[in-house]
Amino acid sequence: MSAYDLLLNASMILAAIVLLWKGSQWLVEAASRIARVLGMSDLAIGLTVVSLGTSAPEFAVTINAALQGRADISVGNVVGSNIFNMGFILGGCAVVRAIQTTPKMVWRDGLLLVIVSLLLIAFSYDGVFSRTDGAIFLTILVGYIAWLFWKRESPPEDGVAEEEATWKDAPFLLAGIAGVVGGGHLLVHAASEIARGYGVSEWVIAVTIVAAGTSLPELATSLTAALKGHHGISAGNLIGSDIFNLLGVLGVAGLIRPLEVHESAFGSLIVLVIMVTVVTVFLRTGWQLSRREGVILVGANLIRWVMDFMGKG
Repeated sequence: MSAYDLLLNASMILAAIVLLWKGSQWLVEAASRIARVLGMSDLAIGLTVVSLGTSAPEFAVTINAALQGRADISVGNVVGSNIFNMGFILGGCAVVRAIQTTPKMVWRDGLLLVIVSLLLIAFSYDGVFSRTDGAIFLTILVGYIAWLFWKRESPPEDGVAEEEATWKDAPFLLAGIAGVVGGGHLLVHAASEIARGYGVSEWVIAVTIVAAGTSLPELATSLTAALKGHHGISAGNLIGSDIFNLLGVLGVAGLIRPLEVHESAFGSLIVLVIMVTVVTVFLRTGWQLSRREGVILVGANLIRWVMDFMGKG
């Protein structure tokens, strides 16, 4: 790959990251205000608008890749984003300030995330994440959301004053959707070109660079919450996003097209299971995620990145 091509693709990745970040931000803020006008409860907003909004970049990139037949990027983006969320973002937030946890966060949400991550390995063992597998994931997601609605459990109070919806929210909503979809397309294209140019597999690029780029909304939300002491938002946003990424994003991608999972991908799948299990254990110890545990998570993720690039998939 020439220096010009590298600079062009790197510029496209930077532009895509900006589109993904700002697009998802506009999408969440505008949709939340519109949802309140329509009479949706805080619970409904938290489980639908906010979860979909913060996972919109992963959704856009994964679906774009699935439509283009790039299964490595489609699956790798979800796996890499989830590892990035648990390692760099949650660990980094804990380094900034220890995060308090709750039994429900551990035994309900954390345990579900571990189980679903294990299911992904089981479903991918034959080398294909099939339409049936995708349908099962979506069914579990619907059941999980239905359970939360039945229990009538509101998301944690964020202490942010509610804003009135205005006519400006409609164009911002459309702009947010356009930014996320456009950014997702750019990111998949540029990452694929760099992968081919340097002999690095699309899987490695997906679980590192693409995953980090699509996790920027979660980074901004969780770091801000940690700095303000909103522990439930900081950790709950990341756990909820990971659950939605696996069950919703990957579920839809699998329905669109069966996704081939190469044998080389299983190392990252195992890392994902180990990461979410360790995080769940850390959340239970002392009912907080300490700064020391945060350092461990960040360090583990750094090691994983180096190993991925050295192996080149």
